[in-house]
Amino acid sequence: MRTVRIAVGIDHAGVALRAAVVQAVADDGHELVDLGEHDDYPDIARDAGRAIDAGTADRAILICGSGAGVSVAASKLAGIRASVAHDSYTAAQCVSHDDCNVLCLGARVIGPAIAAELTAAFCAATFSGETRHVRRLDKILKLERDGMEASW
Repeated sequence: MRTVRIAVGIDHAGVALRAAVVQAVADDGHELVDLGEHDDYPDIARDAGRAIDAGTADRAILICGSGAGVSVAASKLAGIRASVAHDSYTAAQCVSHDDCNVLCLGARVIGPAIAAELTAAFCAATFSGETRHVRRLDKILKLERDGMEASW
């Protein structure tokens, strides 16, 4: 398994899962890039996007109360594909099919054991490169670039 640099950031509601996620990153031999805690989830989304864009992190895990807020905020950033996951299938599939680089977790939705499981699944997953997934990713990139004017 390759070592992945994982940025981890939380808002005030994500504190309950922080230790489990950080431990899961370490247990699997990945490198932690600690983004700390912010009061407002758009701040951690921005910091994660900056870390990925700068190349100091390969992926990020962001934690807020539901996972939805950080997902919405992170998905507004160019080059970021964020997904909420509360099950291990989605945590892995969002990478293998959609090349997601940000996992969003909800500390008011799941507990530490599930958070650790999802972290491991997300960190271990790789993009499949299958033709259908590449085709879909190309469409997503066109949406990012051209917005509602995108065509294919």
